[in-house]
Amino acid sequence: MKTVILGAAAGGGLPQWNCGCDNCNAARRGRIPSLTQSSLAVSADGVEWAILNASPDIRMQLAATPALHPSGPRQMPLRSVLVTNGDIDHVAGLLTLRESQPFDLFATAAIHDALAQNPMLTALRDDLVPRRTVALDQTIDLLPGLTATLFAVPGKVPLYQEGAVVETGLVGETTVGVELRSRDRRALYIPGCADMPDWLADRISGADALFFDGTLWEDDEMIRMGLGQKTGRRMGHMSARDSIRSLADLPIGQRIFVHLNNSNPLTDPDSPQTAEARAAGWRIARDGMEIAP
Repeated sequence: MKTVILGAAAGGGLPQWNCGCDNCNAARRGRIPSLTQSSLAVSADGVEWAILNASPDIRMQLAATPALHPSGPRQMPLRSVLVTNGDIDHVAGLLTLRESQPFDLFATAAIHDALAQNPMLTALRDDLVPRRTVALDQTIDLLPGLTATLFAVPGKVPLYQEGAVVETGLVGETTVGVELRSRDRRALYIPGCADMPDWLADRISGADALFFDGTLWEDDEMIRMGLGQKTGRRMGHMSARDSIRSLADLPIGQRIFVHLNNSNPLTDPDSPQTAEARAAGWRIARDGMEIAP
């Protein structure tokens, strides 16, 4: 199994266009790496590829990844796209992929319903981009030699679907993780997760690689930094510090934090928090990072 982190950031990327926080300014100066928005490419053979979550930055991500370059006028190694929720930073890139290119689009029924409510996405022609509905805990052939199983994780509906009352620990089809299997390798991709119940920890246990939600380092960091009024939990994300503690005793091959918010000190390779995460056995995602589970 081959994986490439196309984008390591949460929604807005790093630097975020309207943010003047220390991390964004450091990225503009080149002191810390800039990051595009969350997306992962996977392959069993390095020839045919699938993308997990199509970020708004997908065009530049594809351009920066030679394995995903066209091999002819309209020949692409991209075979499928799978989305784990309906969040804008995970589906807006589908509009970039509208250029009469065939691929399968996998998602749960609830996520497909959310996408179907946006008339702009009819630009993805049904005859070229068939919508493949995946039930929870159903194993599908994502690519030759690579299977995927979607499973529910605690989360919430996308921001544009929120009502007066928001359930942030919702377990259903709106927020899912992906279990990837190729030969004897098993990797889990969970870019959004609001809590770590025992049943989820049991599922993660023994994975060769875990790509896990690292949106915020601490639950209230955006409030303390004057960047917003919501905690991480309110946004459907547990803190990376809590994740380190919750998963500390589990046997896991590689642990990688993905989906990093611009406020997160893990975006700074030299921060004390990055050193703490590394000491606990975690890697911090960067654009273009290749992982072989």
